[in-house]
Amino acid sequence: MKVLVLNCGSSSVKFQVIETSLELIETNSDRTLARGAVEKIGLSDSRLTLEVPGRKPYQEIAEILEHRAAIEHVLRVLVHATHGVLTHVSEIDAVGHRVVHGGERFASSVLITPEVESMIEDCVVLAPLHNPHNLRGIEAARSLLGDVPQVAVFDTAFHQSMPPAAFIYGLPYELYTRHHIRRYGFHGTSHRFVSIRTGKLLGRPLEELRIITCHLGNGCSMNAISGGHSLDTSMGFTPLEGLLMGTRSGDIDPAVIPWVMAMEEITLSQLNAMLNKHSGIYGVSGISSDLRDIEAACAAGNPRAQLALDMFCYRIKKYIGAYAAAMGSLDAVTFTGGIGENSVVTRERSLSGFEFLGLELDHEANRSVPKGAEVVISRPTSRVVALVIPTNEERVIARDTVRVLGGVMPSFAVPGNEAPR
Repeated sequence: MKVLVLNCGSSSVKFQVIETSLELIETNSDRTLARGAVEKIGLSDSRLTLEVPGRKPYQEIAEILEHRAAIEHVLRVLVHATHGVLTHVSEIDAVGHRVVHGGERFASSVLITPEVESMIEDCVVLAPLHNPHNLRGIEAARSLLGDVPQVAVFDTAFHQSMPPAAFIYGLPYELYTRHHIRRYGFHGTSHRFVSIRTGKLLGRPLEELRIITCHLGNGCSMNAISGGHSLDTSMGFTPLEGLLMGTRSGDIDPAVIPWVMAMEEITLSQLNAMLNKHSGIYGVSGISSDLRDIEAACAAGNPRAQLALDMFCYRIKKYIGAYAAAMGSLDAVTFTGGIGENSVVTRERSLSGFEFLGLELDHEANRSVPKGAEVVISRPTSRVVALVIPTNEERVIARDTVRVLGGVMPSFAVPGNEAPR
């Protein structure tokens, strides 16, 4: 089965064509035929890029004003006689969509029907910057591909197994029952993928493992996964909570919010921009949100860059300790994402001092992780295994699409974990 995977943002459409099946999933043999993106949608110099294994990347510049036109361009280049990988769009058997927010409605990936589409629209209030663009991608694919089945894969679904003690906030309970204010968590497809790969690499059933996954990029989150189920995660009602991130503040005292608004005389909109776009590693360092720039500045002796790096690694370490306690044991810590896969310093500093938990880092293995490789970076004597596993959210979306259409898609929710209404 050839699955077109779409990830529609506000001004971009990322895509992949993945050939997979239930049999290929079992042997981890599914393969990416093509990947690419349309960027700067809405401008006269929109850019489409296409990468096909074994070929030079292809790029074109054109005026692409909206998402339907972007996906139309994607389909055209995929069947191009020279650059494409398909002879006709009819080779596309299904479309899998990344949908950011499924609220409490969705605890698994689902076939998109008019009812499902309506429920995704109901979740727009929870993700106003993301779900509308996801819906535009669904509408565009239906318009261009007709009755080809479409599947929604939600960032939040994997975390629907969290117990109420982990997802309910210490606010008046009516705010949960009336407005659905609770911890939802994000990056669920990534955390699920690397936890499954962790079990495969360890040669142990996922059901018997307690794993902490660290998705570290410009956005960062951590996940305590017990027996294959999400027990707790660092992002909350929005992706702002949790770790220090590229431009997001992460955890702060909520009393800071009204205090800053009063002292700085700023609006709610300005405060929201400050917390999401001008804080985090960038806000502390004053240099950059890119950790590579921060590490270079640290090497040059910049004290604020050093402070930003210290804070970043300290919070990762603190969450590892907290999640190990929450699960009552720990078998593995897995790093993924741009920073998690590439920053030697972050992994080394975040894992230092955990010998008391039975985690012994192999410093040489940590310093020599091959790009794109799945690698163990702990010592052979370490009771807790540390790993680096590149994430592949698009592959998760393609696989879930196949599972949904094959009628074998499990729910991630745990029976009995619902909060009282």
